[in-house]
Amino acid sequence: MTNVASLRYEPTPVGSLPVIETERLLLRVPVQADFDGGWAAAHGDEAFGRHLGGPMPQSVAWRFMATVIGMWQLRGYGMFSVVEKESGRWIGRVGPWVPQHWPEREVGWALAPSAWGKGYATEAARACMDFAFDTLGWPSAAHMIHPDNAGSQAVARRLGSRILRHETLPPPLDVRGPIEIWGQSADEWRSGAAQRG
Repeated sequence: MTNVASLRYEPTPVGSLPVIETERLLLRVPVQADFDGGWAAAHGDEAFGRHLGGPMPQSVAWRFMATVIGMWQLRGYGMFSVVEKESGRWIGRVGPWVPQHWPEREVGWALAPSAWGKGYATEAARACMDFAFDTLGWPSAAHMIHPDNAGSQAVARRLGSRILRHETLPPPLDVRGPIEIWGQSADEWRSGAAQRG
């Protein structure tokens, strides 16, 4: 007698996957093609990794990408790949990020050095703050920023966030020492919408 297995599909937290479009950017869930399309190179870059624990070998960058994609399955949200609409190139990652034991619900960002200085991080992070508050219903959002990362501090200020406290991240990131936790509440975000224009 043959043992016949059954196959069924069950709904996941992901459902249909969101895509956010801004003036210059497309934010979508990462896909395998992103790895060779810019993810591996960026995560292996010294400047990109300076405040994120250092450059990653390709094998570690691939596992991290799988983690980012996996958060979509586990939590129903996660970081988006940032794609420059004009060129179609992958330029970074941004969005909701809440690993286990993370100190706060985070909207984080990391863009490839070739995309720095163009306002892309702010543009993408604004869209993700709206997503976190309006779609996910978060009461607040934070940004974990290394104390020496002036670029990310400037983005946080442009978002209207402020330093809330200093804290050490959970292992293995604790070796980096205390980081700055910037953030704001959903009410603060909504009240600042007019100034952001």
